[in-house]
Amino acid sequence: MAEKPGLSLEFFPPKTLEARQRLASTAEDLRAVRPDYVSVTYGAGGSTREGSLETVRQMLGLFPSVAPHISCIGATAAQMRELLDLYAEMKISRLVALRGDLPSGYGQGGEFQHASDLVRFIRSQAPSSFHVEVAAYPEIHPQAKSAEDDLRFFVEKIRAGADGAITQYFFNSDAYFRFVDDVYALGVDVPIIPGIMPITNFSQLARFSDACGAEIPRWIRQRLAGFGDDSASITAFGEAVITDLCDQLLTAGVSGLHFYTMNRAEPTLAILRNLKLIGS
Repeated sequence: MAEKPGLSLEFFPPKTLEARQRLASTAEDLRAVRPDYVSVTYGAGGSTREGSLETVRQMLGLFPSVAPHISCIGATAAQMRELLDLYAEMKISRLVALRGDLPSGYGQGGEFQHASDLVRFIRSQAPSSFHVEVAAYPEIHPQAKSAEDDLRFFVEKIRAGADGAITQYFFNSDAYFRFVDDVYALGVDVPIIPGIMPITNFSQLARFSDACGAEIPRWIRQRLAGFGDDSASITAFGEAVITDLCDQLLTAGVSGLHFYTMNRAEPTLAILRNLKLIGS
């Protein structure tokens, strides 16, 4: 590796006092990573707006740069404008622009249909105030009609003004490399940072993966299932698998890694230690 890769971390807003205390401890432990930025997720339809804002403010006190997720489904242009103004006042310079999950029974109403609409809106309101990341799906968005459609929608987000992308997590590096090759062939030339999910809980991982379209290779699924309730073996196996995945990506020259921390410090720290990206 010619130079140290960029690192970023994702947190989600906690819902209980205990979870808030746990996140505070996690964030403090992860300051040692010295990430380029941390991101904070946002609930569907703005359901966790206040929790997200509270978490963003908390992270601003700990990290030099915070990138809130901003979800547009179910929001009006006026609400989006208000949120952008608020983030500008908070000295936020980076955003992760997403369509967001479709609420049950949601039709085609609303002022924003796609993440590309949101990116265009951000650029129309604040042409250069924010660095904008969007989502990428190496294994195809679960609601995409086809792989070709998914690539087209991704390219549209970039052409709308996005500066880069963060992928959904994956466990097959070939899926990431193929996606990058395909979109670059379509004229996209922005950083596409791989999203990394540490493995610590098989049932939770299987549930998340089924929902977001991330494929768990059969050999990994079978090994994890075979460990049963042996959490120590699951953690050790998961650490080895994700360390190897990251090593493949870094050896191939990716410019950064984005860790979905699930508000836990040690799984991410262990992987970074194995990769010698932080001290032991």
